[in-house]
Amino acid sequence: MAFLTEPEPERGANLPVLPGISRIVANNPGPMTYFGTNTYLIDTPQGVVVLDPGPEGHPEHIEAILRHTGGQIALILVSHTHHDHVGAVPALQEATGAPTAGFRTSAIPTFDPDVKIDHGGMVAGMLALHTPGHASDHLCFALPATNGEKVLFSADHVMSWSTSIVSPPGGDMRDYFASLNLLLERDDDVFLPGHGPPLYDPRNLVRAMLTHRMIREQAIAKKLGDGAFDTYTIMDALYSQLNPRLRKAAERNVLAHLLKMEAEGKAIRDGELWRAKA
Repeated sequence: MAFLTEPEPERGANLPVLPGISRIVANNPGPMTYFGTNTYLIDTPQGVVVLDPGPEGHPEHIEAILRHTGGQIALILVSHTHHDHVGAVPALQEATGAPTAGFRTSAIPTFDPDVKIDHGGMVAGMLALHTPGHASDHLCFALPATNGEKVLFSADHVMSWSTSIVSPPGGDMRDYFASLNLLLERDDDVFLPGHGPPLYDPRNLVRAMLTHRMIREQAIAKKLGDGAFDTYTIMDALYSQLNPRLRKAAERNVLAHLLKMEAEGKAIRDGELWRAKA
């Protein structure tokens, strides 16, 4: 797959993305977060919306958000409740008093949005799309055309720099496939992901991601044809050249595929072992 790269963004800076949209990149780089979480500042008729305030424990990031918004925030919007996106919400809400918005059913007990959004709902002039797979409460947000370009905030469902981890129980591979197909039915011109640079002509990458997952599933099925194996053994066979720091995530992806195959009657489990269904 043709993933994108970018130079390390300036920390604390308000980086223009598109008219009315900028981002501040949190200083939480890592193998799952690239250079860090993108916190988007979005100009709307209701005022500035902050999408994904970032991780907890980074006061300098909160300070940058407050500095670049003047503390005048109309809404704190959350794409999903993974810690690197929602962790800073309490600190930002305490500093601004802004209400929060997120999927109607939060995946964590520590976040209960003031404004509960469902699939197809509107928030601050944006259309919400429930796209579970990476997370059960994951939302993408579609903006009306900006300078002729249709913009989708794709968060961690589709990123420009990497595939997404699908880690059960919050992650679900059947949902992930369905959510990718949902985006393929749309005609957005650019995705703005939760990590990494903007993604233009996004449907090509979405198609490649679907193909990649189908090939991975076929490889798992072929491995199960040789006998019964645990998830680690399957991962080790399929991802032998992978960066060691990513092997645990790869094992979670394998489990997600196996659970999908089980639900579809293609695999069965016996304790820690998985085998092809006869």
